[in-house]
Amino acid sequence: MKKRWMLPFVLLFVLVLAACNGNGDDTAADTAADTTADTAAEATADTAADTTADTAADTTADTAADTTADTAADTTADTAADTTADTAAGSEEVIIGFTASQTGKQNVSSTGQVNGLQLWMDSVNAAGGIELSDGTIVTLKSVTYDDESNTDRVQELYTRLATEDDANFLISPYSSGLTAAAAVIAEQYGKVMITTGAASDSTYQQGLTTVYQAYTPASRYLTGALDLLQQTDPDVEKVAFVYENSKFSTGVVEAAKTYAESLGYEIVLFEGYDPDSTDFGPFINKIEASAPDAILGGGHFQDGSTFARQLAEKNIDVKFFTLLVAPPEPDFADLGQAALGVIGPSQWEKQATFTSESAAEAGLAWFGPTSTEFVDAYTGAYGGDEPSYHAAGGYAAGLILQQAILEADSTDPDAVKAALDGMDLLTFFGHIKFDTTEASHGLQIGHSMIYIQWQDDGGLMKQVVWPAEGATADVLYPKP
Repeated sequence: MKKRWMLPFVLLFVLVLAACNGNGDDTAADTAADTTADTAAEATADTAADTTADTAADTTADTAADTTADTAADTTADTAADTTADTAAGSEEVIIGFTASQTGKQNVSSTGQVNGLQLWMDSVNAAGGIELSDGTIVTLKSVTYDDESNTDRVQELYTRLATEDDANFLISPYSSGLTAAAAVIAEQYGKVMITTGAASDSTYQQGLTTVYQAYTPASRYLTGALDLLQQTDPDVEKVAFVYENSKFSTGVVEAAKTYAESLGYEIVLFEGYDPDSTDFGPFINKIEASAPDAILGGGHFQDGSTFARQLAEKNIDVKFFTLLVAPPEPDFADLGQAALGVIGPSQWEKQATFTSESAAEAGLAWFGPTSTEFVDAYTGAYGGDEPSYHAAGGYAAGLILQQAILEADSTDPDAVKAALDGMDLLTFFGHIKFDTTEASHGLQIGHSMIYIQWQDDGGLMKQVVWPAEGATADVLYPKP
């Protein structure tokens, strides 16, 4: 490229030299001409080469630029198309967060509840997930911790689930006390939570908007037992309440006491015991002194089963004995004769025959498996163990959430919440419908209790004794 700018100066030099020499030495002229020609040729060649090189470089650069632009455009288009396709019909993993009482006093009932919930999750994933109308497949993943049956631990862990684990939806722990602590956290972080194993009315009467109850509320837990007592023996007059001083139990018996008084019963004893009580002697002495016809109360599995055993050991003569929570558990039969005649309210029993046909007759939508299908799946998954109502409640909580996602056609929390507000559904667990008033938002208003009694029919077994239309046996009265 440097010789291109020298050419004019070389030609000028030759012309000046020729003028000075006139007809001088031909050799000098020839030499100059040759030099000029060579220089010019060389310069021309260099110029041509440079031009060709420049043109080639420019062409290559342009081609490369065009190719890069085309490639980038194609890549962008392909990526956009792929992203659109993935979004339109892809997959979404939803995190379900909850705690379990792997240790502590709530272990028995909590284990059943978690087993039922896990069975639901496994069933959904095994079936390919929850399919939305746009083809999106929603699969489920659980994140869970041991709450140690401790309220402070529950608050810590549900905060972690909501913030660090970024759970999409929450399921409550077992028991009303632990659930009350979790519900505040769910509301604080705007997480939809389905509660199961938590019957206390008060949790749903403090302005919460994201918490929904699967269980019949505590205020209606024992009212059916009093109806059964009145129908069975209208001459009964005296009733005693001995109960655990816990959020759930206190709410149940206070409502039952009010109802009993409205039926004309005399309340001869109304006394609570510490949740950690293992010696019921002092209370049994008071029962013996007040001579009630019927005893109602209890709290949870451990205290209830201990109370029943010690009452039997003291040979206290009572006609009608109803305890919360403990009797429906299959393990209650381990008490042997102490279990005989004991009645318990249950959220669900396998004998209950809710079906798609009964849903149609009631004008309700039906969703999920039948009781038989649930029991078969549960016993198959857990080594033949029979599911308690706590296990059924865990599974039902999942069904409620699943149906809400399908109805919302989305996992968006607001859309799911709206679907829950409008739910009016029958499942194997029973009727599900929520109060949507500001005063009691999320309170269960569709589900009803059933009552079982342990009877001896060639061996201890549970029978449904109330309501009458669902009874599998007459009530064993008076209690043996």
